[in-house]
Amino acid sequence: MERERIDEALELLWLLDEEGHSELERFRLSSDDPAFEDLLDTLIQEGLISIAGSTVRLSERGRVLSKGLIRRHRLAERLFTDVFELKNDQVETDACMLEHILSEQLTDSVCAFLGHPPTCPHGKPIPKGECCKKYKAEIKPVVMRLPAFEVGARGRIVFIIPSEASRLNRLGSVGIAAGSGFKLIQKTPSFVIQVDETTIALDPDIAKEIFVKKTGNETR
Repeated sequence: MERERIDEALELLWLLDEEGHSELERFRLSSDDPAFEDLLDTLIQEGLISIAGSTVRLSERGRVLSKGLIRRHRLAERLFTDVFELKNDQVETDACMLEHILSEQLTDSVCAFLGHPPTCPHGKPIPKGECCKKYKAEIKPVVMRLPAFEVGARGRIVFIIPSEASRLNRLGSVGIAAGSGFKLIQKTPSFVIQVDETTIALDPDIAKEIFVKKTGNETR
């Protein structure tokens, strides 16, 4: 049996449980697996679920696996929505792919990168990982857009996602490129940053395309 079919079943059971449903018939009707009874037998044989009468529940092992799938999927949705600003249909497609291949270590890295978000873009809770236990839920992301950066703080440009391809060259010509260190001088009426000894003014539309990471203390 393909692993992906089992993963999809485990995800569905997690989602049904979130909605307060444990009915076997609802699980059957909600599944689009073409061989549901065979799938059910495999889930039982692998010790992933238990069935009592008309009720189906995830086993401890099944719950651990389904939690990981849901966590990876919802973190991927956050990554694609908040950072890459993909369209909703593309977000769902790519999140479904990543949930099957991300390692636990990489998942924790994505979670830390995003600032340990508590919910996905649809408002559903993201199961916490070991990395989340070390931080408060409201911690700021490691990487953020320039408009979210603190005036007076020093940082480093991590990457730029320009709406126009030619913009990368223009920014690079004045020293604004991935890896460049900077200090944010002001946010209004325009963004002003200092790169080395050069002071550069940026429009808000350009500033939001620049992703940065704090590297030092404020020096006002």
